[in-house]
Amino acid sequence: MTPPSNPTDRASDEPRLYALVPCAGVGERAGTSGPKQYEPLAGSTVVGHTLGALAQVSRLHQVLVMLSPTDERFEVLLPAFAGWVDRRGGATRAATVAAGLEALLERGACASDWVLVHDAARCLIRHEAVDALIDACLDDAVGGLLALPVADTLKRAEPLTDRVRGTVERAQMWQAQTPQMFRIGMLQGALASAAAHGVTVTDEASAIEALGHSPRLVRGEMENLKVTFPSDFALAARLLGSR
Repeated sequence: MTPPSNPTDRASDEPRLYALVPCAGVGERAGTSGPKQYEPLAGSTVVGHTLGALAQVSRLHQVLVMLSPTDERFEVLLPAFAGWVDRRGGATRAATVAAGLEALLERGACASDWVLVHDAARCLIRHEAVDALIDACLDDAVGGLLALPVADTLKRAEPLTDRVRGTVERAQMWQAQTPQMFRIGMLQGALASAAAHGVTVTDEASAIEALGHSPRLVRGEMENLKVTFPSDFALAARLLGSR
């Protein structure tokens, strides 16, 4: 594990890149007996595959995993993890990420450094996709996220029914993925502003957007799905087995 560093000890002014993995959720939709990130999958666990992919990204200075304060399984299931672990995960993703940003700063990161927030349940991410995001955003004024243009026809349902209310125009629509890459200081300010104004934050980009910025969309891969429902585990196992 890399020890905490002092920003004043840096050899250059080049920004560092950190990965932040929110891992404090319970995965209620997954139909598992415990948190879905710890479900066995293709010889490891869901989050084990996620962290294995991030470990292959050479430009990441460190990976921080944010756990629930009551988590007692992470070190047992992933004893070889060499990154940072913090148990200040909150009740929401936004709260967990905000706590993670504070933890990074406490460990020597700077506000001008980049953070790549990645879902623990996106266990099919490839290191090549992360590198493509870094290449696209490293010199960007705002940052960006992996995403896919929507190819299917979109339907809006009548509230609380399974009936169609209308068809949504799919032109210019993208499906957000992770990682999402922003400067630590900008994202920290965006999350704080959203919390102060009661803005619902569903991902990091939405917090940045609420400040009036336009994150860059970087085309990702269809395989980078988020394991959410029971059937997703079998699909993820098949895809991992085909690699």
